[in-house]
This record gives sequence, structure tokens and C-alpha cells, in this order.
Amino acid sequence: MALTLQVLTPEKTLFEGQVVSVHIPGSNGPFEVLKDHAPIVASLTNPGNLRFKTVDGQGVEYSLLGGVVEVLANKIILLSPGLKQD
Repeated sequence: MALTLQVLTPEKTLFEGQVVSVHIPGSNGPFEVLKDHAPIVASLTNPGNLRFKTVDGQGVEYSLLGGVVEVLANKIILLSPGLKQD
């Protein structure tokens, strides 16, 4: 079984789908979420790099401008005000 991940900004949904792992840039330090992770709500660093692996093995990375994340019952909802522009 995989995790469901939603990555949302005010403008659009950046990603919605099944993943096997997520590396989250928490404001108190980065952490990884795998299947059956304990429930958590955390703030994100600004900027911070979100990395995750999809069920088909594809690695994806976004540079986010902070935000919050909720993990509950194998579902991750990440809200960010936007992407870092290089």
C-alpha cells in the first residue's frame, strides 16, 4: 500500500497521487514520511525542498516557500504559498 500525497498552492495543485516516501523540509528539521507514519501537523522551512518518490519509482522535487503539512491515515496534504523562483 502507498501513501496519497497532495501538494497544493493557492494557484494550482502541483501534485496529487500515490507515493512510497516523502522527504519533508520541516521548520524543526527535515523528516521522512513512509506508510503508517504517526499523525503529525508541521510547518515547513522557507524555502525548503520537498522530495518524494512515486509508486512507479520516479523521483520528484519542488522548492517551496514554506507552508504546512498534515499526515493522517496514510494521506499527506501539503499546503504552500508557492514555489521558489530561481
